[in-house]
Amino acid sequence: MTLLIAGVALWWAAHLFKRVAPGPRAKLGEPGKGLVKVLIVVSIVLMVLGYRAADGAVYWGRDPMWVGINNLLMILAFYFYAASAAKDAKIWLGTKVRHPQLTGFSIWAVAHLLVNGDTPSFILFGGLLVWAIVEILLINAQEGPWQTPDRAPVKKEIVAIVVTIVVTVVVMGIHYALGVTPWG
Repeated sequence: MTLLIAGVALWWAAHLFKRVAPGPRAKLGEPGKGLVKVLIVVSIVLMVLGYRAADGAVYWGRDPMWVGINNLLMILAFYFYAASAAKDAKIWLGTKVRHPQLTGFSIWAVAHLLVNGDTPSFILFGGLLVWAIVEILLINAQEGPWQTPDRAPVKKEIVAIVVTIVVTVVVMGIHYALGVTPWG
C-alpha cells in the first residue's frame, strides 16, 4: 500500500507544483518541465506497482450493472478528453465546459470507483478524483473568469467522435489483454 500512496502523493505534488509554488517552478525554467514529466512517469509506475500489490477490504464487487455504467462513463470521459485536444476552436463540449480534460479525468475516476469497491481503489481512484477537483478549483481561482472559446467546424466534431470510439476500443482491448474484462 505504501507504493500506491507514494505514487498518488507524487502525482499530486508534480501536478500542483506549478499552481502552489509558481516562483520556484518558474526558476527551474525549461528543465523544470522535464523534471515534472519524469516525476509524473515515476508516480504512474509507483501507482501501477502499488495497486497491483495492494491488499485491502472489499466493500462491493463488480456488478454487471456498474460495469455497464462504467463503460458508458468511460466513453463520455474519452469524449471529454477529445474536447480538450483542439487548441484553437473547440468542439461543442469544449465550449460548454471550462476544463474538459480534468472533467474527463474525474469521470474516469468515478467510473472506476463504481466497479472497484476496495480500499486500494479508494486510494488510487479516489485520490486522483480529489486531485482533479482541487486542480480545477486552483485554476479557476488563479485564472479568473472563463472566456468561452470559438466553436470548431462540424468536421472536428466528427473526428472527435471517431477518435473517442477508437480510443475506447483500444483501451478495452488493453484491459482485456491485462486480464481485466471490461465487458462484465
